[in-house]
Formats: sequence, C-alpha cells, structure tokens
Amino acid sequence: MKRIAILGATGSIGTSTLDVVARHPDRFRATALAAHRSVEALAALCERFRPELAVIADPDGEPELRARLVAAGVATRVLAGPDALVEAAAGDHADTVVAAIVGAAGLPSTLAAARAGKRLLLANKEAVVMAGPLLLAALAAGGGPLLPIDSEHNAIYQCLPNGSAGIAGAGVRRLLLTASGGPFRGWQAERLAAVTPDMACAHPNWRMGRKISVDSATLMNKGLEVIEAHVLFGAPADAIEVVVHRQSIVHSLVEYLDGSVLAQLGQPDMRTAIAYGLAWPERIEAGVKPLDLVQLARLDFEAADGATFRCLPLAYAALRAGGNAPAILNAANEEAVAAFLDGRVKFPDIPSIIEETLQKVSHRAVDALDALFDDDLTARRQAQRIIAARFS
Repeated sequence: MKRIAILGATGSIGTSTLDVVARHPDRFRATALAAHRSVEALAALCERFRPELAVIADPDGEPELRARLVAAGVATRVLAGPDALVEAAAGDHADTVVAAIVGAAGLPSTLAAARAGKRLLLANKEAVVMAGPLLLAALAAGGGPLLPIDSEHNAIYQCLPNGSAGIAGAGVRRLLLTASGGPFRGWQAERLAAVTPDMACAHPNWRMGRKISVDSATLMNKGLEVIEAHVLFGAPADAIEVVVHRQSIVHSLVEYLDGSVLAQLGQPDMRTAIAYGLAWPERIEAGVKPLDLVQLARLDFEAADGATFRCLPLAYAALRAGGNAPAILNAANEEAVAAFLDGRVKFPDIPSIIEETLQKVSHRAVDALDALFDDDLTARRQAQRIIAARFS
C-alpha cells in the first residue's frame, strides 16, 4: 500500500491524483493533503479520504479547517503555514509525494521531499526552473526517484530507455516538446492587445488554473518546460525543440541518432501521467478513455511562433544564461501574469516586463535556497516597479 502526500490537493493535479487513488483503494492511500487557502474544498476532501494530516498553507484558515473537521467527525491532524508543508512532504506518514503547489511557494516542500528520499511526482515546474541545481543535489542526497507528471516530461521519461538517467549515453539527438499553441495559435501580434484574461484562460484542450492557462497562451509554459527538460534530462538548449501540435495527443517525442523517433500518445488527460508516476514501473487503469486513432484521423505539427509569442525565446535566453536567470524569468513572469489577470497590463506587456526584469536584475550562480529566494524577491520587486512605472 503506497501512502501518498498530495501538496496542492484542491487544484487540478491534486483532484486528478485523488481520482486515480480512489480507483485503486487496494494500492494507494492519501495520507496527507495540503492546500493554500481553499478551506472548504480541503475539508471536503478530508471528509472523503480521511488523511492522517491536513495542511492549510495560509495560517488564517486553520481555525475554520479545524472547526469543519470537528463538525464532520474527522480525526485528521491539522497543521498550518509553510513549515507544515515541509512536514507534509518529508514526514514518515507518506512514501510518495505529489508536488503540485503552483509557483515558488512549492519549492521548499519539493526539496524537502527529495532530501527525504520520497518517490517524488513532480508537477511544480517552478521548483525545477528556479532551483535546478538544488533539486538535483537534494535528489542525490535522498536517493529517491523523481517522476515528472507534467504531461510533456512524463512522455519524454517514458520514451527514454531509462527515464531518470536522462539522455546521457542514450543516443539521443534531441527532445521534442509539443505545445497546443494555446487559444491564440496563428494570431498576429497586433491582435494580442485585445486579449482579455477570460480569453487567455480558455485553453482549447486542457483544464487548468488561470495562471498556468495564461502561461500556455503566452508560450511561457512551454519555455519553462524547456528549462525543466534541461534539468531533468541533461539536454542542452540546442537539443530541445518546441513544436506546436494542436490536437494535444502526442505529448512529446525523443529523436535518436539512428533516425528513430519515439512518441508517447494519449488523451489530453493528466490522469495518465499521474497513474504512471504512482504505479511505476507498473501500469494501471487511470479512468482515461482509449485513444481512437481512426476517429482522430490526423496529427498536425507546426513550428512555434517565437516572434509573436516572445516568452518562449526569453526562456531559451534564460536557460543559456544559466545561474539564477531562470529564477528571475519565473518571478517576473508570475508578477506580469498577476498584473494581467488583475487588468493592470495588457497581454503583450507580459514578455516586455519579463525582458526588462532580466536585464535589470544581477545574475549569479544558484548555490543556496536563501540566496535564491532573495533573488526571487528582488526580481519580483523589479517587475512590480516596471509595472508601476510603465502601466499605471
């Protein structure tokens, strides 16, 4: 029986994970559930799954969560705050950790799970982007496996002969990350000024939160995935290519030196990758309907438009710069996207804010978590100053 801690239990990854867990009560048990501030949703999950531990990251929600669980007769232990997230990740109540907290807030708990040697199912790409060297060091110290459950990296993992070993010695020419192109695929740059937050969040294929939906629309999500592929699989920037595949059926491909190209195909449903990570090296039923290739009939691919969607080349530039540049990129993006969702900036302003922040914040090596958070805060403040000066 695998005992699973789900960090970000009320989000889309968390609820998909719990769906898979519920299908296999003989194999999995959700022993710890954590959420940011969704008290009502977390309490409902605790009432259903009866975990040993529930964590609300926002301490203001702790009294209400306790009261709801007492009223429901649920004996789950309740903790609150960032340190409690780390305990949920590293404690002995779980052997598997699903890291699905969005943004930099998920970094300490992800590193804690890695250091503790847990089976780490990673959906928080910011932890890899911001702190790749620190994550690799934590994994080496803990000795546990990392299985990416972001669909693209999970696909690459499946297509490599030994996914966790990366491309070294595997005869790989390049990794091909597929992108849906988002809701504005094929648009010219001048049309993007009229994009509203609701338009940007209407992803054509995937159901996601608002921040990641905007990242998909700008292609920043794909840019972060390029950086993530570099860290997870040891691929240089020149060996990672993004191709637009509007059907979202081919989740990524690996091209080998002999001309072979291996691809992982499936419905656009995160439960496939999650089930793979939970059961690996076995395969289990995930509740995903079979793929009907005859009905699908065709698969289309095209080049990504980095000239119109400038976040993608900005991510490549940050990868090549190395050090804390990816962390600066991520922080500036989070601030720019938040400003867009609040109506303070327009959609095309997002890459401009990121580019200027990358230029103005000093670059240095990533060697300690505290210094990295300092850089993250510096980048956020710089982005906020740019937003206030240019768009207020």
